[in-house]
Amino acid sequence: MRLWWIPISLVLAWFLYTLTPFWMLYDLARAVQTRDVGYVERHVNFRTLRQSMIRQAAAAATQARGEPGAEVEVPKERQRLVEAAAALAEPLTESLVTAQSVIDLLDDGIPQTLDLGPFPPDSDSSTAEPGAPSAYGLKIDTLTRLIPYYLASDMRGFRTVVIAVPPEAPRSQQFRLRLRLRGWSWRLVEIELTSDLRARIASKATRLRSRSDQETAPAAIPTPAAR
Repeated sequence: MRLWWIPISLVLAWFLYTLTPFWMLYDLARAVQTRDVGYVERHVNFRTLRQSMIRQAAAAATQARGEPGAEVEVPKERQRLVEAAAALAEPLTESLVTAQSVIDLLDDGIPQTLDLGPFPPDSDSSTAEPGAPSAYGLKIDTLTRLIPYYLASDMRGFRTVVIAVPPEAPRSQQFRLRLRLRGWSWRLVEIELTSDLRARIASKATRLRSRSDQETAPAAIPTPAAR
């Protein structure tokens, strides 16, 4: 009896299964473009996403600056400041993880809900053809546009897939979306921010902490003038 069809059927079934998260990705991209808050609320695990954002922001806030691989001695005052900034990263990130802010972030890669300063313009925007995907953000206008996303994905077991967004961009300009199967549907559970965005959030947390210290510092007692 020929059993060659069994491994072929298994491979085909696995291939079809790996396509299922991309239907959700396609619908998520449409929801981002139409700003469908209801869809985002139903397909995003905000608790897990919020925890991930806090970890990323806190790690960036406490990271010592210097050449890669070099030992950097951080002054005690600076260490106290970055530790406090890491603590401030939590409430700051709380404001980032809402349905509206997720839409803003995935739309063009910039969270408008946070005042993170001016972002550099897209260097390819002046030469891009009409209808071409933006260098930032989740843009899926047609089903064939899913192909590069599929090729840039990493299936991790049966229940998790990590997708680079946008797939053609350099690694430093990509988000990493982690989708996880829950029940019969895929949900967004994590957004790995770009290094620039993590640094901006950490920098803002540091500025807020520095400003808070200045406002709460006791006023200096004037010394009597010498007679």
